[in-house]
Amino acid sequence: MIRKFLIILVCLFSIAASAQQKPPSLVIVNAQLADGTGAPLRKASLRITGGRITKIGNFKPAKSDQVLDAKGLVLAPGFIDIHNHSTRGLETDPLAETQIAQGITSLVIGADGDSPWPVAPWLEARQKNPASVNVAVIAGHATIRSLVLGKDFQRTATGKEIDKMASLTTHAMHEGAIGLSSGLEYYVASYSNTDEVVAMAAAAAKSGGFYMTHIRDEGNKSFEALREEIAIGKRAHIPIEHSHIKLGTVDVWRKAPEYIAIINDARKHGVDFLADCYPYEAWASGIKVIMPDKQYQNPANVEKAVADTGGPESVTITEFKPNPAYAGHTLDELAKTYNTTPVEMYMRIVREGDAADTEASVIGHSMVEDDVKAFYQQRWVMVASDGGIGSEHPRGAGTFPRVLGLYVRQKKWITLSEAIRKMTSLPAKRLGWKDRGTLKVGNFADLVLFNPDTVIDRSTFEKPFELPTGIEKVFVNGQLTWDSGKPTGAKPGNVLTLAGKPVGVPQ
Repeated sequence: MIRKFLIILVCLFSIAASAQQKPPSLVIVNAQLADGTGAPLRKASLRITGGRITKIGNFKPAKSDQVLDAKGLVLAPGFIDIHNHSTRGLETDPLAETQIAQGITSLVIGADGDSPWPVAPWLEARQKNPASVNVAVIAGHATIRSLVLGKDFQRTATGKEIDKMASLTTHAMHEGAIGLSSGLEYYVASYSNTDEVVAMAAAAAKSGGFYMTHIRDEGNKSFEALREEIAIGKRAHIPIEHSHIKLGTVDVWRKAPEYIAIINDARKHGVDFLADCYPYEAWASGIKVIMPDKQYQNPANVEKAVADTGGPESVTITEFKPNPAYAGHTLDELAKTYNTTPVEMYMRIVREGDAADTEASVIGHSMVEDDVKAFYQQRWVMVASDGGIGSEHPRGAGTFPRVLGLYVRQKKWITLSEAIRKMTSLPAKRLGWKDRGTLKVGNFADLVLFNPDTVIDRSTFEKPFELPTGIEKVFVNGQLTWDSGKPTGAKPGNVLTLAGKPVGVPQ
């Protein structure tokens, strides 16, 4: 009798322990689901259990479920920002408020050829001090090139040096990088030839990575640079991610249809080509990028380059440590203030920057809406910010809500379901993340709830850190990180490697 009683007692304790170990479930009801595939929205319920999506459909919540009524809201996969510059920001501001406020749940850093190095220690630090978002890293071409060539980079690399760069690319991939990025328009990388980039891209491809590139020229020689990019993809047998696709000088304005035709032809002939685009007609970079020929003190060349960019009123200084008073003013305004010409003002800023071993940060209003619209209407173009924590460009805090509010609701360039596909499953496809980017049972519960009637960006060039409206709730790996206009303080982000596998999380 005693033995029977003990057996029953053990069973009761086991049942109780099992119930305590079972993670709580949350059911979101009455939402319109945008599953990330581009399919029409549909009304359904979704259950989250233990950080994953465990049920989708027309079902009643269990008594033990927490219930969230999302009537009037759209439920979408968390937005994936494939081109983000929060490398330092994640260290100093892991809450990443400007990112989660947009609905971003995963971001990729290391774009434009500049990445943390070594890769493994940086990823380990992020794992020990998690952020509110998931993070992955791309290895930077210029970062690796600088390691091999040091200060002697203003030349073509030798065969042995290229072999060393390729070896370091392989090493970075083994440490957790997911691909190779380049910024061929920028100073260090601009001296590289195509063979060098092909060798490094091929090394990344052998480890399953992709090639993300800020091409060699986004202005007058943008078509030539595009053809080089396609050649790199073909020769290295690697998928391409074309960074912030644009036509950024006067001579190539409104030539997007021709540009798109070249890309479509390459895709037709087997090149795995995708691109990302931010929803603004202005870029942000260093002031030297205006001068592709690097003739920074040649007045005639400077005059032409500034004119190509749209004129001195189109270039605004956003940050300049040697002379902070320049910030917030255009070249045209500064020239008038200092009683000089815009050309001389440009050369002066470059000289002052060189003397202090720094460079002025600028915003260039040098694209046109017709081209941006044409790019956004391509199915192979996704949404990405090219911003991040602390970005002085409004894209850092406004990109994703801007697309939903301006391009979907107001301008009707694309449908809501298509916009969400561009923010979720399309970047997930390029990254190879099969369990993120869509609403599917078994996927990680990275989710965004937003109001389609009110969502909009509020950041401006004058106030770039203003947070958007209409993003109601954001979940990362099943945990609520953004709730009704404020962060929850939760930091459940994972470090993601190839195929989106979280470091240290059971698969």
